Amino acid sequence: MSLFFCSLNSGSNGNSYLIGNHHDNILIDGGLSCKETEKRLKEVDLSIKSIKGIFISHEHIDHIKGVEMIVMKHGIPIYITEKTYSNSKLKLPSDKVKFITLQQTIKIGTLAIKPFPKSHDAIDPCSFIINNNTYCIGVLTDIGICCNHVIEAFKSCNAVFLEANYDQKMLFNGSYPFHLKRRISGDNGHLSNDQALELFINHRNKNLKYLLLSHLSQENNHPDLVLELFKSNSTNTEIHLASRHKPTPLFVLGDDKKAISSKQLHLF
Repeated sequence: MSLFFCSLNSGSNGNSYLIGNHHDNILIDGGLSCKETEKRLKEVDLSIKSIKGIFISHEHIDHIKGVEMIVMKHGIPIYITEKTYSNSKLKLPSDKVKFITLQQTIKIGTLAIKPFPKSHDAIDPCSFIINNNTYCIGVLTDIGICCNHVIEAFKSCNAVFLEANYDQKMLFNGSYPFHLKRRISGDNGHLSNDQALELFINHRNKNLKYLLLSHLSQENNHPDLVLELFKSNSTNTEIHLASRHKPTPLFVLGDDKKAISSKQLHLF
């Protein structure tokens, strides 16, 4: 069975990623307003009514900004760890909060979603891999270091949203104060272009078809710079950018053309 996926938005102004098929759709993070989430789903020919759950990676505002209104308006359940929920200050109906445990797989119809721990400056941060027994997609952003959990997840994926947040020279020569530079580049901060590239070169598998470079800094990175870096080190993997301004097209693992509008398909 096919899987399709896209980024609705990726960056410090809001993060939300769609994974699904013609039976089941989920979002990883709800960092866009409800109105903007609805709008961007329509741009890729999908309805928010098709979303069966939103999985929250951590409590930073760019990952949860739209959650309360989305739940209030559409009644979509939120999957979140207890610690993250307690630290988020979200106020949601108890029947719409589904507590998750790291390393425990959650089934949403045909999808299996596995949260796993990562290094980031939040109370209980996690990343996710999503599979349907045929294909596997990883959402690996907001990561300070590529720990063993991240490496093992990356190895299993056919498609990955991978953080490439900053170029080291741009960050350290830029105008950010020292404490912020240290936070971003620290073990609980974000992945640099070089760290992400090292993960890609050393741990990709031969079936990795799509890499979507995600959570790029507007001030400390440049799309052309990071695209060139990864494309020059890629053979079978398509390299794309997840924008901070608009959704990507829908990409498809498999050939189920009935799943989505043919004008949106990016097939292999």
